[in-house]
Amino acid sequence: MSHALIADFEHRHDSGTIVRARLQQDDHSARITVLFGPSGSGKTTILRCLAGLDRPHSGIIRLGSNVWFDSAHHIHLRPQQRGVGYLFQEYALFPHLRVDQNIGYGLSRPGRHGRVGELMELLGLRGLKDRYPHELSAGQRQRVALARAVAPKPKLLLLDEPLSALDAPTRQSLRGELRRLLTQLATPAVVVTHDPIEAVALADRAVVLTDGHVLQEGPISEVFSRPASPEVARIVGIETIEPATVERVQNGLATVRAGNVELVAVARDVRPGPVYLCIRGEEVILERGQPAQSSARNQLVAKVSWMSPEGALIRVGLDCGFRLTALITRPASEQLLLREGETVTALVKAPSIHLVSR
Repeated sequence: MSHALIADFEHRHDSGTIVRARLQQDDHSARITVLFGPSGSGKTTILRCLAGLDRPHSGIIRLGSNVWFDSAHHIHLRPQQRGVGYLFQEYALFPHLRVDQNIGYGLSRPGRHGRVGELMELLGLRGLKDRYPHELSAGQRQRVALARAVAPKPKLLLLDEPLSALDAPTRQSLRGELRRLLTQLATPAVVVTHDPIEAVALADRAVVLTDGHVLQEGPISEVFSRPASPEVARIVGIETIEPATVERVQNGLATVRAGNVELVAVARDVRPGPVYLCIRGEEVILERGQPAQSSARNQLVAKVSWMSPEGALIRVGLDCGFRLTALITRPASEQLLLREGETVTALVKAPSIHLVSR
């Protein structure tokens, strides 16, 4: 039986804000879809409409052959009729119930014990059934909440900022674990997040939103590495977005002029003319002097304009004829003896440059 999700609808808030959703999730290649964008872009509204908690004003929501909402035919199924699991930001565990009681809360008595035991084993909760939420670690609480959401065997799992309630170190350690759990459960999932690292770690497919409408949708790797517009590039965290001009295209390579610098980029569906030059900070390698040997086609003499520490990383602003941002580790910065005003060589490989027409 097909479990492909199709949602194409419009929801109007009382404030006048309009959220227009358009997403499609197939059965196999995109089991986990992330709704990604800044706060207020409409992500949670879409999640609530999928769950049946909010009613769109027009459009359709369908999972496989089951129509959940169809404005043209006056169909709007209640949340309990949709078979959806919902994981809230704060997990919303019942503080007065034990772990096994929380997990089994939505289950009918026949088979409840077996299903709870099965999920506790799968999610690494063995030995915790008699504990209360306040006796659990943050990661354990997350697993209990996830177990409760999937206990009734939902057709679709919705997760609203599933890691936002955690501190940074815990969030980092649990990203991979949550992805593993979602894959093991094999339930189609839609995840809301505004964290690009979390999005890439969790999802197969991305839907990028801003101001209530979808800007781009596609495989997560394509959306984050090949944004369709400068606006998407900014939202997905690409640091360098500069106006440039493609001067010529030859043998699959584009010669691009940005400021007074000429660069070489892989030509993907691009023609001579004005473009935006997009480069991720982690794709920029910094070296002192001239590199002895490098496969990078673009070797740019650059002056360090500013440096901004960010935990284990340092963001470095460079002037190389245009504004370029690099993201390097602290040890790399110390090894290079980086200081503002110093001159370095910035290496950028041709495939690392993404060009967007303007």
